[in-house]
Amino acid sequence: MPSSARKRVKHILSPILHAVQEHFEQLPQQERRIAEHILTSPASIVNLGITGLAEKCGVSPSTVTRFCKVFHFKGFPDFKMKLASELAQKPVQNEYQDVIAGNDLRTIAAAMEANHVASITDTTRLLDMNQLQQVVKILCSARRIDLYGVATSSIVAQDFYQKLIRIGKNCTAFADFHMQITSASALQAGDAAVAISYSGETPETIDALRCAKDSGAVTISLTQYGSSTLASLADVALFSSSLEEGMRRGDMASRIAQLHIIDILFMGMVSSEFEDYVPKLEDSYQNVRRYRKAIGGK
Repeated sequence: MPSSARKRVKHILSPILHAVQEHFEQLPQQERRIAEHILTSPASIVNLGITGLAEKCGVSPSTVTRFCKVFHFKGFPDFKMKLASELAQKPVQNEYQDVIAGNDLRTIAAAMEANHVASITDTTRLLDMNQLQQVVKILCSARRIDLYGVATSSIVAQDFYQKLIRIGKNCTAFADFHMQITSASALQAGDAAVAISYSGETPETIDALRCAKDSGAVTISLTQYGSSTLASLADVALFSSSLEEGMRRGDMASRIAQLHIIDILFMGMVSSEFEDYVPKLEDSYQNVRRYRKAIGGK
């Protein structure tokens, strides 16, 4: 890929362009032509139709459509609209900062703040509200919910589990892969499974979601933005920011981005089923206070 294209993407900090750059080498030759043109001159895409872009890249319109679907867009109009929206956004003031040897704690604290703010901002820009609303409806109506994730993603799954159980949802969040498969095997139509993996390529998480899908459950993925096995497998795919690079960022800013989406989903559920969920939240809160106080008094 031309170095000018790489430099342009880094400067714009667009999640869509970053995802195209990240997956450039995995694309077929004809789709690479499209990717190279987009990365070199992203602003020009906004004024092109699908035929115009195809002609500029020396490919067919169907290849352009296929390229867009690799990145989970409905087609070229959807891709163009969302890219235009990103390019029109103000750049994030705090760019991602990597770990540097010898930094004092004040500098480290400022860098972590910048990374987390940038991650949340980038992720919010990526959110598809229709997809989010669909997931909220699925989770509210689900008879049972399985949550899958390993390593850092398991922590995110556990966070969602603790939220859902407070509003009376029947859910599980096993960190052990064998238990994930065992649980997924018992799902059925009317159930839901949420799989969390930053890369979207964690074999254990993919297998658990595939098993849940085979059992008849509705499947939901949460991955970094871009093409991945897990996102392609899910009935509904949600995405967090994919702009971070460098040492340990996959365990820091990406976790914050995933938790940001989990919080949005949970608040969306409580808001849409307010009369049902809020009393349950209050009951769980009061009971924890009551029994904690009783135990502490012994």
